Amino acid sequence: MRPILLGASLKLYLDIDTSVAWARSLSEIARTHAAVLSGDVRLFILPSLPALDRVIAAVADAPIAVGAQDLFWEDRGAYTGAVSGADLARLGCRYVEVGHAERRHVFGEGDTVIRRKLAAAVRNSLTPVLCVGEEERVDAALAASICIAQIESAIADAGDLNDLVVAYEPEWAIGQAEPASPDHVSEVVALLRSHLTQQGLQDAAVIYGGSAKPGLLSTLSSGVDGLFLGRFAHDPQAFASIIDEAARLR
Repeated sequence: MRPILLGASLKLYLDIDTSVAWARSLSEIARTHAAVLSGDVRLFILPSLPALDRVIAAVADAPIAVGAQDLFWEDRGAYTGAVSGADLARLGCRYVEVGHAERRHVFGEGDTVIRRKLAAAVRNSLTPVLCVGEEERVDAALAASICIAQIESAIADAGDLNDLVVAYEPEWAIGQAEPASPDHVSEVVALLRSHLTQQGLQDAAVIYGGSAKPGLLSTLSSGVDGLFLGRFAHDPQAFASIIDEAARLR
């Protein structure tokens, strides 16, 4: 049985000091939680870039992996303001987010940029958290076909892709009061899993994000490997309740 993977992105909600305090609170939970210690539940967190080094230090002895919310497609060069995947790896990052809807729409990142960034992640031994999802409400089959096209485009130049997290985040559910329905999520993820297996990526984790919150995980099929949490994880106790929920499923 696969471990349940729970990730959380802080986006740009928390300042550096608050991010560090949050990470310390989460570390205290993780250090004593049997399911986390056993590996049945795995945790990763993505703070803002300026908070990375302090958050990594804050969770150093806890079973929590840290990652970045973005990287550039080149490791070195005349790229003002860019963030090198090589530097992220040197800091101690294990994950990096690629392809989030906000990167697409706010920063204008298209398929080519996402493909190059994912290749940079793999080149630097960072596990890509590849965000995919349909813009509007459609049936599960069409949603899955849209996501599969995004996956295939993103991994086209990745080479040997040994570790991948696919975060299914329907754009219409991001930031809403309620997530997508459990039936929709479960059906889409099953189709994504089938495609990934056919492509030799059967070990990839497929998790759900998009207003994910406590109580959701228990309603999803066993094919959903976990959750990618946003604002609902900003309260460490809410995050702890989701860890407890995951533990009960294992």
